[in-house]
Amino acid sequence: MTQYSFKDDYSEGCHPSILDLLAQTNLLQQNGYGEDEFSLQAKDFIHRQLNNPASKIHFVSGGTQANLIVISALLRPHESVIAAASAHISTNEAGAIEAQGHKVNTILSQDGKIKPGDILQVLAQHHHTPHVVKPKLVYISNATELGTHYTLSELKAIYEFCQAHDLYLFMDGARLGNALQVGDMSLADVAKYTDVFYLGGTKNGALLGEAIIINRLELQIDFDFFIKQKGAMLAKGRVLGIQFLALFQDGLYDQLAHHANQLAQKIKHAMSEKGINLLVQTETNQIFPILPNSLINSLKEQYDFHEWKEMDDEFTAIRLVTSWATPEYVVEEFIAFFNKKI
Repeated sequence: MTQYSFKDDYSEGCHPSILDLLAQTNLLQQNGYGEDEFSLQAKDFIHRQLNNPASKIHFVSGGTQANLIVISALLRPHESVIAAASAHISTNEAGAIEAQGHKVNTILSQDGKIKPGDILQVLAQHHHTPHVVKPKLVYISNATELGTHYTLSELKAIYEFCQAHDLYLFMDGARLGNALQVGDMSLADVAKYTDVFYLGGTKNGALLGEAIIINRLELQIDFDFFIKQKGAMLAKGRVLGIQFLALFQDGLYDQLAHHANQLAQKIKHAMSEKGINLLVQTETNQIFPILPNSLINSLKEQYDFHEWKEMDDEFTAIRLVTSWATPEYVVEEFIAFFNKKI
């Protein structure tokens, strides 16, 4: 039997609406490098939600690419990044940021989030200038790599701290759609309380693509040069624009994120009813139940997932991720299988 995968939210291709729009527009000639009418329309739809006409939008193909381009563009060679130890730039990008010469100053966090007090401690450790790096940019993920999300008050507090200490605030939004569905902030809030963020498409129904959104005017200068130099400016930029147009013209982006969240929470509640503990409490599409190793082995007979963290000799936290395309019947079958094996 083929295993159903709960490993990630990008195992499927893309939402059929995107394929339909790609097919419908396939033979229409368009300008290249993101100057096509579809990319311009997509940016207009996103702009309507940002409530910030000054924000500048750039489409790139992936999250690591977005992180690398933004951070390398914003920082001088001696400047560093502050991030949670679990942050994607610290754990999953093959040292891409440090390969550009920028140290990542990490903060231990049980829930994947960082607070102004954490940032202050890092700054306090870097006064011995010019012998140490200069922290200049704070990197946060929303939702985080542990599936948690920032509240509006938490985001505002970090932003105001960064403003007071001459730091940039950059939000990795690979799963921003999921975070917005369960939090108390909007895209307009994110645009107001970050200097730069990106809006993830790859993990929310697109074939590929992220939208980098720069809200601080001086950071927009020559940014397109960095995109070109890093090999991220696609000649067929329409491929990215069409996808974001399909996602944002009729609210599809929000619908897909809501679906993914809802199914993950259905699994979480079913496990909670059986007394299963969680590594961290989440409301998005990632959950981290702590299970006996014997039960994990039984689940692996029919399902694929990440074994996230070994707790002791008998228990391990696993990660289950639902996607925009996860069928509800699969979740119901998983819960039934789990209940049978527990």
